[in-house]
Amino acid sequence: MSRYQRTHDGAEQKTTTLELFYDLVFVFAITQVSHFLLEHLTWEGAGQATLVLLVVWWSWNYTTWVTNELDPEAIAVRLLLIGLMLASFLMAIAIPEAFGDRALLFAGAYVVIQVGRHTFLTFAAAGPGTIERERSGRILIWFLVAAVFWIAGGIADGPLRTVLWLIGLAIDYAGPLCTFWVPGMKRVPMSAWELETSHFAERFQLFVILALGESIVVTGATTAGDDLDAARLASFAVAFLGTAAMWWLYFDYAAAIAQRRLELATNRTQMARDAYTYLHVVMVAGVIVAAVGDEVVIAHPDEALHGAELVVVWAGPAIYLLAQALFRLRMAGTLSTKRLGGAVACVLLGLVGGSFAALVLAALLVAVLVAVIAAETVFGQRRRARGEPSPMEALR
Repeated sequence: MSRYQRTHDGAEQKTTTLELFYDLVFVFAITQVSHFLLEHLTWEGAGQATLVLLVVWWSWNYTTWVTNELDPEAIAVRLLLIGLMLASFLMAIAIPEAFGDRALLFAGAYVVIQVGRHTFLTFAAAGPGTIERERSGRILIWFLVAAVFWIAGGIADGPLRTVLWLIGLAIDYAGPLCTFWVPGMKRVPMSAWELETSHFAERFQLFVILALGESIVVTGATTAGDDLDAARLASFAVAFLGTAAMWWLYFDYAAAIAQRRLELATNRTQMARDAYTYLHVVMVAGVIVAAVGDEVVIAHPDEALHGAELVVVWAGPAIYLLAQALFRLRMAGTLSTKRLGGAVACVLLGLVGGSFAALVLAALLVAVLVAVIAAETVFGQRRRARGEPSPMEALR
């Protein structure tokens, strides 16, 4: 057992103010990723922005798993989180030049976060011979192997840097899929990781709110910096409604049902790994791309968009809806045809979107999101009229 274990008395664990304070750095980090993508609207830039987002997500994700187990009120854990926060801040500062002059700062800060956190878990929090030390030690080994490629990439330049970082990223993301198997050592079973589901689900829900909040900030800042004519104000309103629709799609009932399914699951750790650790970053990516698309529309509301600017406008909602469909498929084993159909509709609008003004395209994409919400609402009302239980009631 960990020296700084959370108290499990049967009551739901809630996110602490320290964890919320820690998240503030990631508001800035998500903004940095958004700005990076806006300034590099090419396929290469999109790939680089994706890599940066995956790094930011992986550092936050592991800390969330750790704080699900450790007590943030313990002095040692508080100091750990504050240290991780500082390193995360440095990593976020380096994002605009992550593939340039600040590559080593970006990679070095990431390595300090991952290796430092799990060194603490292995040698300070966990006692000798415990399962906690065994599992955190395996993760630390994986991070140390990946660190070689991250640091080497920070020192290298050009395409070699990208190749080295992709290898490091592949190692990092492959670890949970094979439960951090190390040659010559006994496998750690998935059951070695335990979850307090209410806290765990809430933390990921809060990150989605964080990403949506960044979208609101970007929309407001972009609009405030331009002349406010009718087209720009209309673009601002459409952007806000799109963000509100994305909030609705996740928080109306999907988040609560997913949390309940996680509580009832026999393979809880594996489900949490798949649906939250891996799939939630796709949702966040959709929100970020949508925010960049909003910036493009607000800047050019009366113009027809082409190329990368057109793609970024329709891709955000499409990615978000696709992630929602995959999330439900993993949590419930059923496919949301409405959300998947909405994603297809966004792609089709993108194919013809260069024929009319950016504002019109953005309004049509919001209409798709609203149509998905309306279709699900009508379906739910008809189900209640037939006397059938709601998905949440069925789980009870």
